[in-house]
Amino acid sequence: MDLKKLWEKTLADVELQISKPNFLTWFQNSRLVEKNDDSGVVTIGVNNNFAKEWIQSKYHKMILEILRNFDSGVNRVEYVVLTGNVEEKIFSQPKNQPVNEVGQTGFAEFSADPETNLHPRYNFKSFVVGSSNELAYAAANAVSKEPGKKYNPLFVYGGTGLGKTHLIQAIGNEIMKNFKNRIRVKYVPSEKFVNDVVWAIRTRRMDDIKNKYRTIDVLIIDDIQFIGGKERSEEEFFHTFNILHQNNKQIILSSDRPPSQIPTLEERLRSRFEGGMIADITYPDYEMKLAIIKNKTQEKNLSLSDEVNHTIATKIQRNIREIEGIINKLFFYKEFKNCDIDVKTAEDIISATLQQNMVNINPQQVIKCVAEFFEINSQELMNKSRRKEVVLPRQIAMFLMRDMLGMSYPDIGDKLGKRDHTTAIHSYEKISKEIIKDKGLNQKIILVKETINKNPS
Repeated sequence: MDLKKLWEKTLADVELQISKPNFLTWFQNSRLVEKNDDSGVVTIGVNNNFAKEWIQSKYHKMILEILRNFDSGVNRVEYVVLTGNVEEKIFSQPKNQPVNEVGQTGFAEFSADPETNLHPRYNFKSFVVGSSNELAYAAANAVSKEPGKKYNPLFVYGGTGLGKTHLIQAIGNEIMKNFKNRIRVKYVPSEKFVNDVVWAIRTRRMDDIKNKYRTIDVLIIDDIQFIGGKERSEEEFFHTFNILHQNNKQIILSSDRPPSQIPTLEERLRSRFEGGMIADITYPDYEMKLAIIKNKTQEKNLSLSDEVNHTIATKIQRNIREIEGIINKLFFYKEFKNCDIDVKTAEDIISATLQQNMVNINPQQVIKCVAEFFEINSQELMNKSRRKEVVLPRQIAMFLMRDMLGMSYPDIGDKLGKRDHTTAIHSYEKISKEIIKDKGLNQKIILVKETINKNPS
């Protein structure tokens, strides 16, 4: 496939996954400049440095995955700024310097080790510990000191963007620091493991996969839930797991749910996962989010006022990755505009970012997801029932319509049984106050939001 056709196919898939305004803003006039068949490096040209930074930070993983779907030989993506016929590589990597697999940046400190696939930026020092992750952190710390002897396998699970990847890679980096070259560590996303198995089957080189994964001392697999239902990959991992475990080699896994809730997972794998230590990471509270914000801004040498920090911690309720995305946007805004960030600017950027994720969500979807979460009938939310089991879900539905969709109070009241707008106001204000004090309620609302975002109309 020639470069033009490859990029056209890639852009067609990108356009399906992001909003039309974002597609036109960031990808208009972009092109695939070069593909090195030997190294698998693809170079993409964009309009300016700001677009380059934005695409790298927000869309890089998506672009890499789409390109690999069309061309399995693609290993890394680099970005250049196009100026007429001149292509200027910004932050280009020196030839003798290791390059990370995902190619997100040319700075050495953010480059993945080509042997382990571990990123040095993921370490225990930069991992913020709080009540939501202290058990997982303690288990990870213990494993890093005595790999293969304690908590084997270690299974870490939690919602999207809560720091699972950071923690499991931090274990690998700590082991490398403690044991130097005496212990061989390998980190891979489950998608990479599956792709390796597919490649081995296609090329009849299964022995290469066995040598790659069964001769190491610490195997770290991210998002193991994606292996479920893929029979050959599950079978290969089952045998790999057994051999490593029998030889006291450490196995570390992450997932978005516990083993018991991975429906497509083979029972024999499920039982092995449950035979070790299972630790969950839950949603961060306000204080922890504030600590994360200060940590991330310090990394970027970005100075924000206490009021702006408070705004981010209050507005972003879903996950840590979302916080990081907002901070990246604030950083780019400050660089681009060369001005300080005030509360109004932060609120506008947060609102615009959150709104981008709501394009396919409507009030009916909110009602349906709230009703399913609380195991009641959708119709009950709209009728006159005053049962305790219905009142709280109804108030939460009103809160979410305002919080997620920005609906007016009269519209919210109308959607939920043609109630007066003052009822909607009371519900929104009541839930807004209680989620700050009641961690349990806050967790429920975050989980409902995740369900709504995963099931757009």
